[in-house]
Amino acid sequence: MIKVDFPVPSFRIKEENGKEVIFDDLRKQWVRLTPEEWVRQNLIQYMLQVKKYPAAFIGIEKEIALGELKKRFDLLVFDRNHQPWMMIECKAMDVELTDKVLEQIIRYNMSVPVSYLVISNGTYTYAWVKEKNRLISITELPVFD
Repeated sequence: MIKVDFPVPSFRIKEENGKEVIFDDLRKQWVRLTPEEWVRQNLIQYMLQVKKYPAAFIGIEKEIALGELKKRFDLLVFDRNHQPWMMIECKAMDVELTDKVLEQIIRYNMSVPVSYLVISNGTYTYAWVKEKNRLISITELPVFD
């Protein structure tokens, strides 16, 4: 497991049509503040402020094809050569990180191969590096080079 100390949030949150929305600085738009979005926004701030990942290299909720199905990954970090490097699947804090969640991100990885896979519900975060077609658990997010 990875210990993630989220930075103090400085989010812009407001109410629209009876629903809370949060301003996503990377997408430059207001998005509905769901429990999963709260985790995603905190992880983004952790990657930007603590791990110093460049904002321009983080993709959010992009569509991918899984055979005939269309799915959306939560976060994809690209390397300096603009190749997919790390995929992150976010769940709400009350969602347990089971094998089913890991299997989900592994399926996404079939369409978008990356070196690092991460799952998080904000309370728990797990990550793996792919080496020789094996997943090896790691205890911190990699340094962005």
